Amino acid sequence: MAEKRKLVVLSGSGISAESGISTFRGGNGLWDNVPVEEICTPEGWYRNPGKVLDFYNKRRAQLSEVEPNDAHRIIVELENSFDVGVITQNVDNLHERAGSRNVLHLHGELTKVRPEDCYTDRDGYSMKYVSDIGYRPVNMGETGGPRSRQLRPHIVWFGEAVPNLEKAAAIVQEADILLVIGTSMQVYPAAMLHRYAPSKCRIYMIDPADEPAGAIWGVTHIKDVATSGMRKFRDSVTAE
Repeated sequence: MAEKRKLVVLSGSGISAESGISTFRGGNGLWDNVPVEEICTPEGWYRNPGKVLDFYNKRRAQLSEVEPNDAHRIIVELENSFDVGVITQNVDNLHERAGSRNVLHLHGELTKVRPEDCYTDRDGYSMKYVSDIGYRPVNMGETGGPRSRQLRPHIVWFGEAVPNLEKAAAIVQEADILLVIGTSMQVYPAAMLHRYAPSKCRIYMIDPADEPAGAIWGVTHIKDVATSGMRKFRDSVTAE
C-alpha cells in the first residue's frame, strides 16, 4: 500500500466564522469596541485581570453554543486519502470536535487555563499545570500551580512567545500539499510558516478576497469562503 501524501492545513479564524465564532479582525461581535491591549496582552491582564477573565468567559460560553461546519468536517474526511496535520491559529476546539486527530494550536486553547506564573521562559513552557476546564467560567480567586497563583486563560497574547512555532515549522517542512484557509496571513510569526514548505510542496489558499492578503509565491487561489472552498479543494486533490 502506497504511503499517504502529507497534507498540512494552516487554519485561521475564517474557517470558524461560518460556525458563528467571532473573528478577530471582522468586527462582528465580541471584539467590537474592545481595545486589544486591554484583553490580549500581559499588561492588560495585570491591569485588570477580572475584565480579561470576563471577556474569555464570554468567548468560552459562545464556543459551547456552536458546532463545527463543513470545512472542519471535510478536513477530517481527507484523512481517508492523506496524512493530515492541522496547524491552527484558532483557540476554539472545532477541529477536534469535528474529529481531526492531529491538531497543533499556535495561540493556545480557549477551554484551558494555567496559573499566571507558569508556561513561561523560566519553566520552559511546561504544560504541567495547564488544565482543561471545558466551557465553564473562571473567576478571580481561582488558583493553581506550585505557588497558588491566579488562573489565566491558556492563550498566547500579543507580546508573548509562541511555544509551538518550532513544532509547526517542522510539520510544514514535511508537507506535500499545504492548504491555507481562513487566515489573512498577516499575523506573525504564523504568517511565515508557509516559507518552511519544501520546494516540491503545492500550496493552496482558500480566501474570498479577489487577491489574498498574504503574498505567497506560486499559490493556487480558491476564491471562496471556507465551506464551499473546502469542497472545491477536496474535489481537486482527491481527483488526482
